Amino acid sequence: MGTYVPGTKEEQLKMLKACGYQDFDELYAAAIPDSLLFRGTLDLPEAKSEMEVRREMEALASKNHVYAHVFRGAGAYHHYIPAIVTEVTGREEFRTAYTPYQAEISQGVLQSIFEYQSDICALTGMDASNASVYDGATASAEGLMMTRQGKKTALLVSAAVNPRVLSVIRTYAFGRGAELTVIPEKDGVTDTEALKSLLTEETAGVLIASPNYYGNIEDVDTIAALVHEKKALLVMNCNPVSLAVLKTPKEYGADIAVGEGQPLGLPLSFGGPYLGFMACTEKLMRRLPGRIVGETVDTEGKRGFVLTLQAREQHIRREKASSNICSNEALAAMTAAVYLAAMGPKGLKNAALISAKNAHELKEKLAAAGLPAAYEKPFFHEFVTKQESKEDAEKVLKKLDENDFLGGLPLGDGRILWCATEMNSAEEIDRLVSIVKEALS
Repeated sequence: MGTYVPGTKEEQLKMLKACGYQDFDELYAAAIPDSLLFRGTLDLPEAKSEMEVRREMEALASKNHVYAHVFRGAGAYHHYIPAIVTEVTGREEFRTAYTPYQAEISQGVLQSIFEYQSDICALTGMDASNASVYDGATASAEGLMMTRQGKKTALLVSAAVNPRVLSVIRTYAFGRGAELTVIPEKDGVTDTEALKSLLTEETAGVLIASPNYYGNIEDVDTIAALVHEKKALLVMNCNPVSLAVLKTPKEYGADIAVGEGQPLGLPLSFGGPYLGFMACTEKLMRRLPGRIVGETVDTEGKRGFVLTLQAREQHIRREKASSNICSNEALAAMTAAVYLAAMGPKGLKNAALISAKNAHELKEKLAAAGLPAAYEKPFFHEFVTKQESKEDAEKVLKKLDENDFLGGLPLGDGRILWCATEMNSAEEIDRLVSIVKEALS
């Protein structure tokens, strides 16, 4: 905060008097009823020195267990983050900047958002991206709500999406009074036969995830054809890192692409702040919630940026707004843009390929150790193993925990959802497998 200079008491009083007030009490009294003002004294503990505060915070932080070895994903992933990412985004002009309400004096912030949007379009193959939303679950719900139009209002969502994402979608559907039906999953993927029977002329949109919650890659081509046959729209939730090696949502035929941007340079950080990305085809661009930063030229013909297509209630009449979402997670979005610039297409592809390679090796070695896969489906970097009971799975995970390994996510029925990324070395994988063998024996 080297350039931040707060106002002095004298300056504050001068500003108050310019506004017609003698002090802060008079300012508050002008707007707040006296019955709501607190006139007593607060019973606060004595102030601490910086050293004492630091010591107390470090003591609290030491209660957290930071695992040396991580083999869990399920929506949040442990990827390598180049040092330049935190170096750039840690600059105070980025970290302290807020929403650019006066676009003409926020060109740098607007350009960073524009670059982010361009990156998301390149990753997804889509024509337009918004300036991000809260997280992947919110993006999924907003994307599905975008599909409702006229008499086509019924919504379908695959049971193979992340349960937390499904929970947020249910909340949105309840709040909007939308009819929501869950498509059953079969053998770890969306049941296409069930989808056929659920699709009607009233179906507005269908949401699937690929890779899905179990790590499996869906037959998106078939699903897209079924959805479009009923003139409905397909929303595809995807892992952005996987898009470096898999077909883009646009190539699959999806109309809207959504997902969690956390793998793009954001640390796990005990759950956030994360980043929801949304992109769509050109014909749906005006339905995107939030806002879009556009590129233009000023009166002198110089390149400039503006807020455009602002379909949120802060900017237009509430009944015309596509959403009431009001935050664009600007710092997280810029982090993703800096990460993608640092990695480049080749670096991102290498991270994706190494993650997939490590996951496939882990799956094979766990199977050889006596922990077979639950599904034999194509997958990216997550997969599920199966055991006889919940207790058997807990025994394996407990043994790993004792050795400072965060194992896969228990699914509660003897299945475990494992994940590997480029952060997992061959030695780590072999060590994990040996611990699993010991637990099984």
